[in-house]
Amino acid sequence: MTSNPSSDSIALTLNGELRRFRIHATVADLVRDIGLDPAKVAVERNLEIVSRSTLEDVVLADGDRLEIVHFVGGGQDSAPNDSWTVAGRNFHSRLIVGTGKYKDFEQNAAALVASGAQIITVAVRRVNVSDPKAPMLTDYIDPKKYTYLPNTAGCFTADDAIRTLRLAREAGGWDLVKLEVLGEAKTLYPDMRETLKATEVLAKEGFLPMVYCVDDPIAAKQLEDAGAVAVMPLGAPIGSGLGIQNRVTIRLIVEGAKVPVLVDAGVGTASDAAVAMELGCDGVLMNTAIAEAKNPIAMAMAMKLAVESGRMAYLAGRMGRRMYADPSSPLAGLI
Repeated sequence: MTSNPSSDSIALTLNGELRRFRIHATVADLVRDIGLDPAKVAVERNLEIVSRSTLEDVVLADGDRLEIVHFVGGGQDSAPNDSWTVAGRNFHSRLIVGTGKYKDFEQNAAALVASGAQIITVAVRRVNVSDPKAPMLTDYIDPKKYTYLPNTAGCFTADDAIRTLRLAREAGGWDLVKLEVLGEAKTLYPDMRETLKATEVLAKEGFLPMVYCVDDPIAAKQLEDAGAVAVMPLGAPIGSGLGIQNRVTIRLIVEGAKVPVLVDAGVGTASDAAVAMELGCDGVLMNTAIAEAKNPIAMAMAMKLAVESGRMAYLAGRMGRRMYADPSSPLAGLI
């Protein structure tokens, strides 16, 4: 790279910095010239993910804006000493993200990096036996660097959920899992009777279930007593983006729980995530809010900052609410 403009160079914005690079070069050329392996990074060009298979073919143009990210073992929030623990495992990031609905695995991986999350939920699905060499999530997101949290998305009975997680443990050795047993397809609300049944069985089998549940403090306590290592009340229906609909019951769950409480489902934008943290939740889980944003990478970063900000506000202690105005400057002594 050179810092002197010339007729044989173009101007680029690389990871927020203005740089110059030779003309007719490809994205792969740029990656190699800065000392990185094209096979180990994700590249966004002008807000569009550049597929790793085309890095050698995409030619850079004057004015291009590029973000180059690589995969690290999760992220660390702005308060590194403010970590949280679930089932004896310690994490810095209080944001958990999902792995569905993304355009492709590369976009998913780039959003994960931007989010700073250390835990990702993964669905357990059949291998495509007709194309066993098709790309898999583990090709893009290393389970040795991130904590995979197998979930039971799509299960409507306790038996199906238990069977799914037994397979997940066999496939990857995972015992920390996310349990959800749905009641019906329209609302995707949890069936608490089946959820409680599955929690009891899984706990007896040595699983460490983090459990999706209704926003009910009584149900949350029952799950905790049954062996849940975390309770995850919904903020609103899955995928709705409506935000937290009942702050009162979420707060009651937080006050009564002896295990971590994480809002799961319903987050639509950064302010929703901040509200969850301001209520005292230990974390927030989301998928659709990031994956269906117009710019998933930018939204992932916004969610990271919102979770950190909301947590900081909770620790700071908000002012009390008043029914009437209270002047910041004293009225006595006015001229």
